[in-house]
Amino acid sequence: MSILDEIITGVREDLERRKSDVCPADIEHLAREAAPAIDVVERLRSHATLGLFAEVKRSSPSKGALADIPHPALLADAYESGGATAISVLTEERRFAGSLADLDAVRSRVEIPVLRKDFMVEDYQIFEARAHGADIVLLIVAALSDLQLQHLYALARSLDMRVLVEAHTPEEVDRALASKAELIGVNARNLKTLEVDLDYACSLLGEIPEERLAVGESAVATLADVEAYARAGADAVLVGEALVRHAEPTKAARDFRSVKRQGRARS
Repeated sequence: MSILDEIITGVREDLERRKSDVCPADIEHLAREAAPAIDVVERLRSHATLGLFAEVKRSSPSKGALADIPHPALLADAYESGGATAISVLTEERRFAGSLADLDAVRSRVEIPVLRKDFMVEDYQIFEARAHGADIVLLIVAALSDLQLQHLYALARSLDMRVLVEAHTPEEVDRALASKAELIGVNARNLKTLEVDLDYACSLLGEIPEERLAVGESAVATLADVEAYARAGADAVLVGEALVRHAEPTKAARDFRSVKRQGRARS
């Protein structure tokens, strides 16, 4: 069993507990009654500089504990002050020490789009994300069949959420493109082994057509790494560890946001 499989097993177990607290019919009702979602795609397309998904992330399977983050709303506020395009909130409990309470706290504090970053495998989680104020959800190609990917993507869009579809290999990029997603994330980290390769991720960004928005994920430690993603044609980057461990997250966010988009050749 891969690390990704182990994570998803835990996600499904925790999901069953939440279903017993709030039944599927109720969570769907809350989702459909939620305030309108904020469109991150429009914001990304309107800027000449690289977009930034700034992450609230306490822990990871590869690095363990990263930061305490007792007040995720304050960290999100610091990111927003630094010009972040969106806030990414980890809600997976076991490996990332996240929660829906973190999502609630961030949503109540910022006025920019919020991404629920989790391992989405069921309709319930999509409704749950919208009910808790998420404007964007993450779908990981490696965790889903094509049928699941298409279904969950369509459900999220029916709720006016945008979808960040994440890939790690050329085959997964093709599957992501087939989903019709506007946002394609290329993760430098292999979720099955946790190995990281920034150069490999940058090479895959060139496979994404110019009309889609490409997001570089993981492997960002310095401004130079953000610039590498920009040269490869990324429209945005998703950054967690480098921001949560920074003594001045507002400054770090501002520095990352200053990098200009450079475009990419059509595949």
